[in-house]
Amino acid sequence: MESHRFAPKFRGELTMLPLIDLHRHLEGSVRSSTFLDIAHRDGHPLAAAPDPRNALVATPGTPGGLLPYLAKVDDQIGVLATLPDWHRAAQEAVDDAFNDGLDYVEFRFSPYFIQQQTGLAPEAVIDAVSSGTAAASARTGLPVGLIATILRDLGPDLALSQIRTFLTRRDVWCGVDLAGNEAGYEAALFTPAFQQARDAGLHITIHAGEAAGPESVRAAVQALGAERIGHGVRAAEDPALMDSLAAAGITLECALTSNTQTGAAPNYANHQIHQLLAAGVPVTLNTDNPRVSNTTLSHEHTLAHHATGLTPAQLHTVAHHSVTAAFTDLQL
Repeated sequence: MESHRFAPKFRGELTMLPLIDLHRHLEGSVRSSTFLDIAHRDGHPLAAAPDPRNALVATPGTPGGLLPYLAKVDDQIGVLATLPDWHRAAQEAVDDAFNDGLDYVEFRFSPYFIQQQTGLAPEAVIDAVSSGTAAASARTGLPVGLIATILRDLGPDLALSQIRTFLTRRDVWCGVDLAGNEAGYEAALFTPAFQQARDAGLHITIHAGEAAGPESVRAAVQALGAERIGHGVRAAEDPALMDSLAAAGITLECALTSNTQTGAAPNYANHQIHQLLAAGVPVTLNTDNPRVSNTTLSHEHTLAHHATGLTPAQLHTVAHHSVTAAFTDLQL
């Protein structure tokens, strides 16, 4: 596995370890300007909307919780209708991470969801995105990892088809994710697909504890072998679960703005990250969907200090968790 060594940096009033985003969806990272440029090029209805940016960005306190938030991620993906569009979007996503001062970023995306919205073959989407991120990584010097997302909503049988497709390009990926209707498809249904992923040497991160409760987090670890949990904030409802996560070193990928917008967390000040850190659970800060949440990782760290109330020492701990939980060997 490739190793990367970083020097500590001074970021504003806080001395931080490397700035690392482990939970960033490519589909939620496409620039609004790129959507609008392509929509104008192709005569897509988005270009004629009275306020097209409203369709691309979530507002604070998005009513209705997770599903309206996800609609902001999903509804316009079909605008990017060609493989060059996805190659462009991938390059720009890396550029945006680099321009925010990141030292490492992992992008996750679902080639099968993109196929649903565009008709593009999943294998071709993988090639377009991986070549785009590789080109931008080489140009900027920013290391990038890619995570393949399995769609829960397609069911366990198609999960096996998805993982077989991903493994035709095994060297592209550092990990596999499960995302979608967390409450509708229990984790155990996907055990065969994730066994194949683990057998291939891929790391595992699972969306859990966002739209469903602590039992979803527990199942992600026990049934699927999750090393990290996407969001996972509702683990704070179960002290025994927090103890087991802390003991096993299972890292939670929190996203302050996204979690408040979806209703997974009540607000910044009362975000569950306080209970999780107090229980010794490894926690990281992430953007989730930078365009949709209208945020950057550096802004999330500022919010963590000023709005959520984490101390500089706690933020140092969170940054250290990001280094140790990365699916690439990062060294200080």
